[in-house]
Amino acid sequence: MAFIDSFRGELPPVVEANLLSRKLTCMTVKTLVSRVNKACQLGQRIVVANYNINSFNLSVQFPWFYDFLQKSEITHCDGLGVLYALRFMGYQLPKEYRVSYSTLMPELLRHCHENNLSMFLLGAKPEALQAALTNTYLKYPGIELSGHHGYFDIDSSHQNKAVIHQINRTNPNILVVGMGMPRQEYWIHQYLELLNVNAILLGGAVIDRLAGAVEDCPTLLSNNGLEWLYRLSREPKRLLARYLLGNPAFALQVALAKYQSISIL
Repeated sequence: MAFIDSFRGELPPVVEANLLSRKLTCMTVKTLVSRVNKACQLGQRIVVANYNINSFNLSVQFPWFYDFLQKSEITHCDGLGVLYALRFMGYQLPKEYRVSYSTLMPELLRHCHENNLSMFLLGAKPEALQAALTNTYLKYPGIELSGHHGYFDIDSSHQNKAVIHQINRTNPNILVVGMGMPRQEYWIHQYLELLNVNAILLGGAVIDRLAGAVEDCPTLLSNNGLEWLYRLSREPKRLLARYLLGNPAFALQVALAKYQSISIL
């Protein structure tokens, strides 16, 4: 906390990091919300992507996914596994530089509510989306919020045109896309230029969390890098390969990169 405390009254700095040829714009929740707000105020358009172990592995598997992350204006650290890897490679980053949506979304919604910024939620099942909208309206009365479910054919030009038209018609400042990796990134990759929004955030299961359909990981586990174990216990069939194969593969790649850099020196 000493690092963060030294910046009381101002935003902690953005740390531009490189992890195995992948750029990360590491920042705190407060700084990220400020960057989103700046894009809205200046009429810019930015894409806010993120790196966790799963997205890192996907960037190895799919070249288009790697390019998407590299071209995004912000790629923050969403996962202690990536934060630990950055530390292992020499970056001195406190835990506050791990920005997960469980900590980001409440701050972003509060900021939108207080500053009259509008948001559009894209993703989840229709009933989960409606629950997320209802819950958010109750917590932030008067907030400018709308949405569309994520159960449409992303390869259908007709359906995509209708979704994009709805988004642009509501003219939101912020678009939060929660359709899971890599589907959500693929959709933005395809249709970015058609979207009239200021900030696009890739949020995974964030809409299901707002709906109460997915519980947040207990803080004790999350703060100690065990969120993956909690998620695995909740959805073993879907997440078994991702975590039990993906996590060791990621760790091995980082270790080999560190060993090679030492050998070169």
